[in-house]
Amino acid sequence: MIVADLSSRELRRRLSDDGLYLHSGPFICRIQSVLAKVADGLALAYADYPLADADYADFHLRLAAPKLRRWISPQVQFHADVRQPFLPLPQLQAYAMFEWGLNWCVSQHANQYLILHAAVLEKDGRALVLPGHSGAGKSTLCAGLVYGGGWRLLSDELTLIRPADGLIQALPRPVSLKNASIDVIKKLAPGTRFTPTVMDTSKGSVAHAKPPSDSVARQQECARLAWVAFPRYRAGAALETKTVSVPQLLMRLAEQAFNYSLHGQHGFSTLLNWAQSAQAFEFEYSDLPQAICYFEQLASQLHTQLQHEAAPV
Repeated sequence: MIVADLSSRELRRRLSDDGLYLHSGPFICRIQSVLAKVADGLALAYADYPLADADYADFHLRLAAPKLRRWISPQVQFHADVRQPFLPLPQLQAYAMFEWGLNWCVSQHANQYLILHAAVLEKDGRALVLPGHSGAGKSTLCAGLVYGGGWRLLSDELTLIRPADGLIQALPRPVSLKNASIDVIKKLAPGTRFTPTVMDTSKGSVAHAKPPSDSVARQQECARLAWVAFPRYRAGAALETKTVSVPQLLMRLAEQAFNYSLHGQHGFSTLLNWAQSAQAFEFEYSDLPQAICYFEQLASQLHTQLQHEAAPV
């Protein structure tokens, strides 16, 4: 049973009562809220997510309206178990706050994984990791490859690495887009469904794109690293790549890791294996369709190479 199987009334009843339990990647989330913005956002963006049994959850999340601001400039408060890690936000930002809060829960508590601040996608079983700071064009490139290039979404924000084997655990969630990127993806892939754009957040205008159904259906499938690209959008720039050496890559991956120090020697070994096995480069672009074509060719070349190597002599 998936979220879309619930009527609007039943979805709201579960959210306002014991909670909506759903699978998101390797985690089970229990979500509670009486706020319409949260229910509407979940109904759209999480329509394909499977429901979980109401007897266990990794994360217990609640979004509620503080009583002191219920009528004048209403707000929303995010609760994670008994904690309130953020200041309240305007209630119009309730769904966006849910997404930001769930990111926080994973990055703070899922320490069975080595966690990188990076988008990650997969094509033919091989993963492309896109680390990048805010404004670098990471999410726009990720969304372009997913909705315009057919890549499988593993995550637009957090790359979960299994230290035991270095494989990437999928965590497909709605893709967060900001400001001009929203219209760029709507124009590139008109069929993409978005939550309503929320204005005047700390990140500007924000909307979340519904993940492809196939990415959600395959969220238990891991992928093996092939490429690490450090994207940088620059208006008017020609597409340009620059190789990143193994020592540079190791240092830059460690800088992007939320919990690198917690994994000690094992974390270092995991990232070193990644740095030695990946094709890594800086990637500057301005034309998104051109960027998509570049990565399509890269994936096609590797697929052909792997098929050739696997063919009997």
